[in-house]
Amino acid sequence: MYNIKKNMDRLNRSEPTFFLEPNEVKEISKHFKKNEFNIFKPFEEAEKVILYKEKLPKVVLFKIITKETFRHQDILGSIFSLNIEKCVFGDIIIDDNNYYFYLLDSMKDYFLTNFNKIKNNYIELEEIDINSLKDYKRKFKELELIIKSERIDTIVSNITNTSRNKVKDKFKNKEVILNYEILTNSSYLLKEEDIFSIRKYGKFKYIGKVKQTKKNNYIVKIYKYL
Repeated sequence: MYNIKKNMDRLNRSEPTFFLEPNEVKEISKHFKKNEFNIFKPFEEAEKVILYKEKLPKVVLFKIITKETFRHQDILGSIFSLNIEKCVFGDIIIDDNNYYFYLLDSMKDYFLTNFNKIKNNYIELEEIDINSLKDYKRKFKELELIIKSERIDTIVSNITNTSRNKVKDKFKNKEVILNYEILTNSSYLLKEEDIFSIRKYGKFKYIGKVKQTKKNNYIVKIYKYL
């Protein structure tokens, strides 16, 4: 709740918020009228946004210069290794082996000085025009799984090829995030459009049931973020 209050205070002072995840936007929006704030989206499908009243937020877009191949979680983990809060950076984008991320302008110099490695591979940062990716559309890998239940522990077990018993440890260790919040209820039934992450395995969107098999299992569709 501290993060919610901190950002509400900023809006009340007519200052832009920090980067917010969808659940945070929903909570803050309850305390303001729709015409009391605007939403800054770096691109139409951006998940992390900034709320502001009149003063536009100062945001930069960095391209990661590298010859290596990285996953979203590689970049995210390396950013967090800088001991910074998630509210200072926006979406990470991977597009045809090009890597980008949005960042508050106030953090630009810190990143230019300190963010120089991903998975022990040296990188460089190049600031590019903030509108370079305004037409970007998210890309997914489509997965179809055969499952007995829409329980999230069943889905996690299938995706990670791990036994249900071992999957329990992932929940205990806070390795599963549902709709941007840590999930401890391993029996949660996934709903259409739920977004979940599994540490070291990536981020996913649950699309829903496709059909039922003759053995009364379900074929479900899931999108994996690329």
